[in-house]
Amino acid sequence: MRPTFSIEFFPPQTPEGVAKLRATRAQLAQLKPAFFSCTFGAGGSTRDRTLETVLEIQREGLIAAPHLSCIGSTRENVAAMLEQYRSAGIHRIVALRGDLPSGMAEAGEFRYASELVEFIRKETGDWFHIEVAAYPEVHPQARSAADDLANFKRKVDTGANSAITQYFFNADAYEHFVDEARAAGVTIAIVPGIMPIASYSKLARFSDTCGAEIPRWMRRKLEGFGDDAASIRAFGLDVVTEMCARLLAGGAPGLHFYTLNQAGLTTTIWQRLGLS
Repeated sequence: MRPTFSIEFFPPQTPEGVAKLRATRAQLAQLKPAFFSCTFGAGGSTRDRTLETVLEIQREGLIAAPHLSCIGSTRENVAAMLEQYRSAGIHRIVALRGDLPSGMAEAGEFRYASELVEFIRKETGDWFHIEVAAYPEVHPQARSAADDLANFKRKVDTGANSAITQYFFNADAYEHFVDEARAAGVTIAIVPGIMPIASYSKLARFSDTCGAEIPRWMRRKLEGFGDDAASIRAFGLDVVTEMCARLLAGGAPGLHFYTLNQAGLTTTIWQRLGLS
């Protein structure tokens, strides 16, 4: 099976952000990714902007995959979103549990992503190719690695077609997770999530929040560059490209790039890997 290379955006908040994302998307579309995904804010906070972004991607003749998180949602509004996406001819969706928005006490009618996957299948049959999340370094809220793997398998058993991982910088963690998933009977593609490195401070903040580990040697190197943005970017390009090459050589079924709505680093990594 051919590897699947895909690109992720977040929905812009301002007219300037919309214009910037259009320019970014035009540049990245030249790479011919399999699809563009678009994130969905906590509790559906970006619902309308996510919808607008994916519909615009579809109108441009590209394949869009909206994220859909279920925390804070009802079955009724999830069903309505699914119908909007079906009507727009969208066939791929990224089904996530999502985060509880600040100040919201109740999770809503769904507690876990597996319940969302099951609901999508019940409502829409095989219309959607359903992507789910995987955590090679263990979800930060999981009680244990074993529990996290069991949660992942539950999403697969309820109807997921493939998975995209949280980003990581330790290829061993990914390879070990895939081995454990296969031993547990999971056969779907588990695509590595890739985070290009543009800023150490932003990367450290994201990583602390989502539980992605920055290996100590990388942290020390990045800290040593201080405010030298060019050196941080050059080092990040080398490290991430080398890891991607190793993952693909080891049989990874593709790569999913977290672009943060920037084109340059993803384009460079893509070209260095010869994916175009």
